[in-house]
Amino acid sequence: MTTKTPPHTTWHREITRTQWLVLAGTTLGWGLDGFAGSLYVLVLGPTMTELLPNSGIGVTPSAIGLYGGLTVTMFLLGWAVGGICFGILADYFGRTRVLSLGILTYAVFTALAAFSETWWQLALLRFVAGVGSGVEAPVGAALIAETWRNRFRARAGGIMMSGYAGGFFVAAAVYAALGHYGWRLMLGLAVLPALLVWFIRRYVPEPEEVGAHLDRRRERKRRNEKDTFVLKRLFSKPLLTPTLVCTALATGSLIAFWSVSTWYPQIIRQFTASDGLPKETADHRVAIASMLFNAGGIIGYALWGFLADAFGRRKTFGLCFAVSAAAIVATFAFDRTYTEYLFAMPILGFGLFGALSGTFIYGPELFPVSVRATALAVCNSAGRFVTAFGPLVAGVIAVSWFDGNLGLATASVAALGVVAVIGLAFAPETRGMPLPAEPHTEESVR
Repeated sequence: MTTKTPPHTTWHREITRTQWLVLAGTTLGWGLDGFAGSLYVLVLGPTMTELLPNSGIGVTPSAIGLYGGLTVTMFLLGWAVGGICFGILADYFGRTRVLSLGILTYAVFTALAAFSETWWQLALLRFVAGVGSGVEAPVGAALIAETWRNRFRARAGGIMMSGYAGGFFVAAAVYAALGHYGWRLMLGLAVLPALLVWFIRRYVPEPEEVGAHLDRRRERKRRNEKDTFVLKRLFSKPLLTPTLVCTALATGSLIAFWSVSTWYPQIIRQFTASDGLPKETADHRVAIASMLFNAGGIIGYALWGFLADAFGRRKTFGLCFAVSAAAIVATFAFDRTYTEYLFAMPILGFGLFGALSGTFIYGPELFPVSVRATALAVCNSAGRFVTAFGPLVAGVIAVSWFDGNLGLATASVAALGVVAVIGLAFAPETRGMPLPAEPHTEESVR
């Protein structure tokens, strides 16, 4: 149950040392995940420019769009697969050890991608890195919800999610300072998340609720009682409806986010080159635009929990969807100058990142502890399976439908995010409610 706060209790007395440690560990992990992911998006153009000739492919804007989109697709597919696998493991074996294993996998294989010689080698390594990356958001979000069992739960979730945009922001700053050393150094820096594994294993404890759930599962196993597999439970009543709602919200949010975040750097590079300006100017413009995009993202991520506590989860989702839709149409459906992009970037970041934040704050409020990590992973991984092809489709239709116009292609693919609005129509309001208990079917078949 949610802890009621005595009237005289101040907020800093209500929050425990353990809650602060869990928030620090999950925020840093998600931030380093965003750091490494953003570095790759920022160097996508230069990376393809070097690797495509090694694969016998000419360097053209359409080729960069196609094969660059393929590498992003492979990463997102790996993310979806890894999210489900690690989410299931987290529900069966606990949160912290699974979180550490995923972070280590992600860091090592992202760094190994720095040694790629062809685009397909890079794509394979990005796939494995994506498998490891899939662990952080669903398991971290579950860990926050299960530890912060007080009135600050949603706000803590928003702060944790803001780490990802913070990682993007730091990546943009690092790229602005060190980008001239080349894309291989940028990817090599992705080994930094491995350092977080030590912190998590030493300082981040398993939540009491999770420990009790694992004890019950071990006791049932000792009595030879059969468990219902978590995936089967999610797609059976009474959990089927929240699973579908959460999946729709995540899928629509992810489609819009990855379509925009993958291609705006290349769009800026294209119109900078068409103005006859040098590559160095394009790189600088991309770095500045990325910093503004992620500055807005930090606000959107962190503020979602505060807004959701003040106005409700449904209204806050609606606000982010409306801001995202208006900003995408205004920015990508028309030819814009670099200055206009600078004004649009923080607004795009606020709306797109805010919606993603909501899926990981709202999701834990729909599922009991025995399936929570798996549920968050499945709902978001389903979205990633669909989203994985968004960057690729945008690259392809830019060539075949829009005469190379990546802006129109990006806006067209992002429009599929309307599926989130459909999910929102069926989403229950959970403001002020405790995390759900196990349904009457319990965790097993007796």
